Amino acid sequence: MSRIFAYPLLWIALVAMWLVLTGSLAPGQILVGIVVASLACWAYASVDMFHPRLRRPGLVLLLLGRVVADVVRSNIAVFGLVFSRRAPHAHFVGIPLTLRDPNGLAVLAGIITATPGSAWIHYNSTTNVVLVHVLDTEDAVAWAATLKRDYETLLLEIFR
Repeated sequence: MSRIFAYPLLWIALVAMWLVLTGSLAPGQILVGIVVASLACWAYASVDMFHPRLRRPGLVLLLLGRVVADVVRSNIAVFGLVFSRRAPHAHFVGIPLTLRDPNGLAVLAGIITATPGSAWIHYNSTTNVVLVHVLDTEDAVAWAATLKRDYETLLLEIFR
């Protein structure tokens, strides 16, 4: 029972989200929301999660600023590419990583995928190489070097 209610705020948020999505406060919907939230919290508690150790949490704000700026720049670049009717120079780029922390890798995957024009395709944990699809770049090697410089170095400092 304690595993279900180990995350009371999550449980409350899930019940509330269920009620908002269904648009009803009927007793049946409340009961279904309680069951769904309880099952979700039970499943979440059973997952063995990595607990992050942030060595330099102050760098998170710098990382966030870089991500926001790059997302804005990428949106503008993709917008320009779409309306210019120019053919994109798409590449699959294999990037050897130094970062091995699972939380850092998850953050990097989120950054890459959330940035328009790039997508995290595959990660090989044996070789520690990530395959990224880049929608439009003239120089895939320079793109990979920029990613390592701008993001991996910060994530190494944050999660090391």
